[in-house]
Formats: sequence, structure tokens, C-alpha cells
Amino acid sequence: MTIRIGVIGAGSISEFHLDAYQAQPDVEIAAICDVNGQRARAKAEKYGASRVFTDYRELIAQPDIDGVSVCTWNNTHAEISIAALEAGKHVLVEKPLCKTMDEALRVQEAVRRTGKVLQVGFVRRYGANAEVLKQFIDNGEFGEIYYAKASWLRRLGNPGGWFADIERSGGGPLIDIGVHVIDICWYLMGRPKVKSVSGNTYRNLGNRANVKHLEYYKAADYDPSFNTVEDLANALVRFENGASLMVDVSFTLHGTQRGVEVSLYGERGGIILEPELKIITEKYDTILEITPQMDHPTFDFHQAFVNEIAWFVAAMKGEKETLSPVEDGVEMMKILTGIYESARIGKEIQF
Repeated sequence: MTIRIGVIGAGSISEFHLDAYQAQPDVEIAAICDVNGQRARAKAEKYGASRVFTDYRELIAQPDIDGVSVCTWNNTHAEISIAALEAGKHVLVEKPLCKTMDEALRVQEAVRRTGKVLQVGFVRRYGANAEVLKQFIDNGEFGEIYYAKASWLRRLGNPGGWFADIERSGGGPLIDIGVHVIDICWYLMGRPKVKSVSGNTYRNLGNRANVKHLEYYKAADYDPSFNTVEDLANALVRFENGASLMVDVSFTLHGTQRGVEVSLYGERGGIILEPELKIITEKYDTILEITPQMDHPTFDFHQAFVNEIAWFVAAMKGEKETLSPVEDGVEMMKILTGIYESARIGKEIQF
């Protein structure tokens, strides 16, 4: 059985989707869509897609296409996902699910109404280090995980363009990279219901386009003079089971380039997931640090996308249930929008 895929949005993240689909023996990349026709044609030529569109409605109207990847700006995720579901397509939508809670609930309702698969692009769930760790957690090695700490700090790394435009992105580092580390903690903690959030955001530095001698990724529509998103966000998230999560993320910060740091703490052991997987436990009254022996003890971006796409294809065939269903996308939007609202009003948000 050949699965025919359309990819909507031909920007940088689409490369990871397309490479991963190409690695699947039973998948045909049938169509590419982008508002920039030249970019869509270039991707179609590279990946052997026979059809090119500049309007996603034309792509989802193709009767032989089974599923789509939505790799567009955040403000179009809900609209395109709902339309694709209603057109009978399965959907893999890049994170975040959308921009607002209202949109999230409408996407969830469309999934339930159509019965199609919608997988949210929480790609870190599909990394080898998370897969190994999940087995330890599910077998009770750490007991109840009651605290997690996640950090993704860039000293210089605002991609600009649509990433820096709050109307299209919905926010800055919190909704772009923070969603990844918040989600992987929440997922490994057992997906507890959120009880409250208290957050802060700061817009003090802008995109720092003046800085010389340091290279970083820039969006295709990068504009050094434009930025309407936060530089930094931090938050304390409390869950109904008593567990808590602390997070801080930045696009730009007067600090060292620290990258990703993720730790979780349980009653019988602790975990460092990033920058490299380590397990901390206790035996015979001695504290141990255990280093699992594996090819990728840190998150491997390419392989995780291959795993994520393989899972999506299996879910489309009815062989598996997705690891990242729409309900998780909705709960994550509750956390993200709650943090932004808490920062705006200067008070804790209770759910």
C-alpha cells in the first residue's frame, strides 16, 4: 500500500519532513504547496513531487492524497489542519498546534468529527533518548516524577522574519523552542493536567542585528529592523498531581550560549535528558550516575524526524496510535497561552 503525501509550506522545516518521507519505502511525495511558487517548484523537483500548488485548497482537493504535513506559519496551522481533515486527509501539523485556545479546540473538534489522524509535531518525543527513557519511566524506575526543569537559552538567535512577527508566529522563543522542552518534560512526567501557570516575558534586546562576527539561522524573510516578540520567557507550571515544572527560554540574552538543558526528578531517581542522557539513582547507600550506551545520547534532529514520520505513516495505516495526539496539542496550548496571559497581567493563571 503506497501512502501519497502532500507537504504544505516549503520553508526550512519542510526539508526534515521531506527527507523523512523519502526514507519511507511505502510513501510517495505527491505534491508540494507554498505561497511562493518558485520555492514550491524547487522542492518538488528536488523530491520528485509531480504536482505543485500555491493554494493549499487545491492540494487538499486532490482525491488520491492520503495525508499532509502542515509546515506553514503558526497563524495558518488551525485553518489548514481543519480544512485538510474535512477533506478526508490525515494531518501532521508542526508545533505549535496553533496560536490560540479557541483554534486548538476547533482543531480538536474537527479531529473527533472526521475520525482522521492528527499528529502534532512534538518531534522530541520521537528521539532515541526519549524512547529509552520512557521505558525506564513506564517500568517505575524513578517512581513519581514530581519536578522538572527545562531551559533553552540562546545568546543570539532570533531568526527574524515570520518568527519575529507576533501576528504570524503567536510569540517568540516560548512558542517556538520553549514548546519543545515544555512538551518533552510534560510527556515524560506522565502528561498531568495543568493547574496553574505563572510567567514572565521580556522585550529588552530586540533581535540584536547589530552584533557582528557571530552567525546564526535567519528566516527567509529576515528583516533586521523588525521584531514584535519577546526575547525571553520564564515560567513556573503547577500540575493537579502536585508536580511542577520550571522553564526559561530565550532568543537573545546577555549570557553564554548554553543551549538545551532538560532534567527531571523522581522519588527513586533523576534524569538528565539534555545535553546528554544520564540517569542518577541510588544503590546500596551509594549514589550512582549511569550513562546509557547509545549512538545518540542527545537529541538527534534528523533521526527523530525519520521516527516521527514513520510513526505518522503507521498511524495513517491504522497500525499504531500517534504518540502526540490533538488532545496533547490542546493541553500544550493551554500552558503556552496561559504563560503569555500571566506575563501580560502580572498574575498567576489558575485553570
